[in-house]
Amino acid sequence: MSTTTNLPYHLAPKDFSTENKFTSQLSQKTILDLLNTKSSTSLHHLKQVHAVALRTGHFQDHYVSGTLVKCYANPHFSNLNFALKVFEYVPNPNVFVFNIIIKGCLQNNEPCKAIWCYYKMMAAHARPNKFTYPTLFKACTAAEAAEEGVQVHAHVIKQGLSGDVHIRSAGIQMYGSFGEVEGARRMLDEDGNSDVICFNAMIDGYLKCGEVEAAKELFWSMEDKNVGSWNVMVSGMAKCGMIEEARELFNEMKEKNEISWSAMIDGYIKGGYYKEALEVFNVMQREEMRPRKFVLSSVLAACANVGALDQGRWIHAYVNNNSNSFDAVLGTALVDMYAKCGRLDMAWDVFEKMEKKEVFTWNAMICGLGMHGRAEDAIELFFKMQKQKFRPNGITLLGVLSACAHSGMVDEGLRIFNSMEEVYGIEPGMEHYGCVVDLLGRAGLLGEAEEVMYSMPMEPSAAVWGALLGACRKHGDVELGERVGKILLELEPQNSGRYALLSNIYARAGRWDDVANVRKLMKERGVKTSTGISMIDFDGVVHEFKMGDGSHPQMKNIYLMLKNMIKRLKMEGYSPNTSQVLFDIEEEEKEAELQYHSEKLAIAFGLINTKPGTTIHVVKNLRMCEDCHSAFKLISQVYDREIIVRDRARYHHFKTGTCSCKDFW
Repeated sequence: MSTTTNLPYHLAPKDFSTENKFTSQLSQKTILDLLNTKSSTSLHHLKQVHAVALRTGHFQDHYVSGTLVKCYANPHFSNLNFALKVFEYVPNPNVFVFNIIIKGCLQNNEPCKAIWCYYKMMAAHARPNKFTYPTLFKACTAAEAAEEGVQVHAHVIKQGLSGDVHIRSAGIQMYGSFGEVEGARRMLDEDGNSDVICFNAMIDGYLKCGEVEAAKELFWSMEDKNVGSWNVMVSGMAKCGMIEEARELFNEMKEKNEISWSAMIDGYIKGGYYKEALEVFNVMQREEMRPRKFVLSSVLAACANVGALDQGRWIHAYVNNNSNSFDAVLGTALVDMYAKCGRLDMAWDVFEKMEKKEVFTWNAMICGLGMHGRAEDAIELFFKMQKQKFRPNGITLLGVLSACAHSGMVDEGLRIFNSMEEVYGIEPGMEHYGCVVDLLGRAGLLGEAEEVMYSMPMEPSAAVWGALLGACRKHGDVELGERVGKILLELEPQNSGRYALLSNIYARAGRWDDVANVRKLMKERGVKTSTGISMIDFDGVVHEFKMGDGSHPQMKNIYLMLKNMIKRLKMEGYSPNTSQVLFDIEEEEKEAELQYHSEKLAIAFGLINTKPGTTIHVVKNLRMCEDCHSAFKLISQVYDREIIVRDRARYHHFKTGTCSCKDFW
């Protein structure tokens, strides 16, 4: 007899002559109990029970063989191909067995295989039932198989099952995902017997297709709304960019469940309203709603974006105190949060303690190291993940290339880029080429960067041109910068950052007429400038600062601290870098303009409110200017503070007068 580790899919009847006396007496019920208990979590036990089923002849029973297939198809085992092979040996599979393998394929993210199994079912003349089609419609949705979905709908009608509300709701969802709202509506109105689940699916379809008014009309016409109806509206309105209306609906809800809170939080996060997402989460806590892992992962993403370290640490403690284990998703969210809040040590601690890591977990840690200028550590971790049999993907390579770009490791970056296809089987995409352009541009190799752009197998995106323009600003190449800038202003006529960068290049060259022309073009095109916002987390509250905004309750003291701070810095040799000011004004006015940058306001707040020696963390939505960068190096030395600033491009760790970027930014 074969060992259980090399189990055959099926044994011929003659092998049963050597069966063990004990196992031969096991009943069908006993075998099913074993399959549904120990075998659901242990592949070793599953193979043992499989062997028993073969020896006793119970494999011939469709309930036993079907349950075996279901166990092997469990996504926990990542063993779908073996499940399919076992399925091939089931004698004359009935609808029960076919439904199991179709569902197993879908659960393992193989919707095309699910559809293929349905075709086999039709060929075998096994009659589908009401449990077949909901799964099949979902498979067509996941596979974006519109033509097959219509055929399945025809089969539903032919089988006389179109009245089943579970089938109908799945069909409505499918048509909605294809943008076929008319087909979805026909299913809804087919016989007037659709239930609230079907109406919810239709509302969701309308919103996915951007037909907001139709969704509203159907929603308000419903007599029997349930909490799911409200959830669909809140989530859909938020995804359509109507975040205020989504919040109004959310506030109107008399009953909320965890999905309601999650929908509102996710809506805010996807719209970039991170502070508001955290506020909703805080209200959720006050109402004593127990958040589950997917809500916590979303909130951690919000914490990461605004630098809300205290809130993120609270979630970490909450998970520990409530005995929730760190699965790969939640653990990765914690790694990402700590890294983006400037605490690489804590990110590494979570990463090291995670029992189960996925490729995206390694990616989060590699990208975190890279953003903090720890390129050598990022590369070391990159090779370590391969030794542990994790295969890098496109995001992994992007993180490594970005790390090399931020640390000036040109040769290493190019070596990894050139090995992408041959070694890792990954074809470089737009973002990978963008990283190489950035890598060369930051190093001052502008000619080589431009050559890479013209050698790309696709048209360079605005982001790639933007990397080259940034390099032109850094290295003062006005001629190339002007040419690239004009291309960008045509590609992204509403992106204020492109105008600002080109203006900066002109201003540093003293070409004030060109600065004025860029500003005039912005006005003609109605381009609105992005306001610089800096945030600092203090005692669990995120404080926000904007230049010229005096609304903060401590602003009088902040201005006073700022004045004293600049005075003290000048005594230590600080000279404001007025080349950053995009106005042809007097030098004194330029200095005043620089003094009130939002990041300086945040630092002043931090110096006032934290104890001496405390690290100050600041998050800025735009790129930090050169003057603030120079000032922060000196502040870290004069005030003996470690300062961590995350801007749009990277992290800067200021300590004892130096920055982790080594001025390579």
